[in-house]
Amino acid sequence: MKISAIQFVALSAPLGAAKPYGMSKSLATGRASTVVKLTLENGIVGFGEAWGMPAFNRGYEAFLANYLVGTDVFDIEHGYARIMARHYHFGIQGPMMACISGIDIAAKDAMGKLLGLPVCKLLGGQRVDSVPIYASGGYITETPREDYRPQIDLLAAGNYPAVKIKIGLGPDSDEERVAIAREVLDDDVELLVDINSNYTYDLAMESMERLARYRIGWVEEPLNPADFQGYGRLHKRARMPIAAGEALYTVFDFKNLVDAGGVDVLQPDISLCGGFWQGRKIAELAYANHLRMSPHVWGGAIGLAAGVHFIASLSAFPHSENIPKPTLLEYDLGANPLRTELLKEPIVVENGSIAIPQGPGLGIEVDEEALLRYASA
Repeated sequence: MKISAIQFVALSAPLGAAKPYGMSKSLATGRASTVVKLTLENGIVGFGEAWGMPAFNRGYEAFLANYLVGTDVFDIEHGYARIMARHYHFGIQGPMMACISGIDIAAKDAMGKLLGLPVCKLLGGQRVDSVPIYASGGYITETPREDYRPQIDLLAAGNYPAVKIKIGLGPDSDEERVAIAREVLDDDVELLVDINSNYTYDLAMESMERLARYRIGWVEEPLNPADFQGYGRLHKRARMPIAAGEALYTVFDFKNLVDAGGVDVLQPDISLCGGFWQGRKIAELAYANHLRMSPHVWGGAIGLAAGVHFIASLSAFPHSENIPKPTLLEYDLGANPLRTELLKEPIVVENGSIAIPQGPGLGIEVDEEALLRYASA
């Protein structure tokens, strides 16, 4: 079945009266994303999501469509490989790969609809009926001390088994924020922290040493994502697991990080790393090196659905029936209409998990009126 059209829809959702929130490096005043609509010649439409600034992504729409329209949807991955090989001067990082990610999610959604199968069965088979999440909150704001504890109270009220908070303003601040979280949250809650690459090696080491006594599940992106050797040095001395990968593209980036011995948990974002096409290769890399996976999600509802299907398809190896630490999906609690309003039936968390959406493809129904409402010029 051939692809007849590929369309990018730029979305923007300003926060309005809500406070800006985010990470150690910057705060968000709104949420933005690019929805990909891929149409087959029989009229079936698959939906995907591409990470990054929509204005950049839309610049690649005609270029990528020129390669992929007219291709059999089941052969589309050969098209991606041809693009990446022919245009290697563009590099594997940036908008082009994010756009390919969105197209691939849409292509797999269309394949599933065509075959009457959920996407996870196309990727490797459905191993589970639901996916456990960790709640991502504790964001940094313009007034971080004033706003922080109410966010932790919200996390505690949600009874989430695992939560992640933002740190990275300095070791003193890191310890203060973690101590408050440990005070408020139940002792059995797994506490994860995210520096968002704001530290040099010495600052990362100091922060991790000071946080070790608080039983941290992992420290995320302590260094710049390109500093593979730095991650290797840090990992040798770390007293807690290190997670990274949300800013890495394709299996080649992840291989550099793994070869450096710098990580315990790989965090590909399916809307950025190369879609399911590269996500499966990254999963095989983790499989071969006995590393954990935990996909990053900080986009809209379609990217969230893609992460759910991706995890549902992953092998539990080397575990069998007893899985000490199941693969967790990130679920951010920040204000985000592109997550809560884009689908006719929003994806919800119940008892710390998200059920695999039922139905063919991604199992979701995009609200076209919401697309129009948040579409930007």
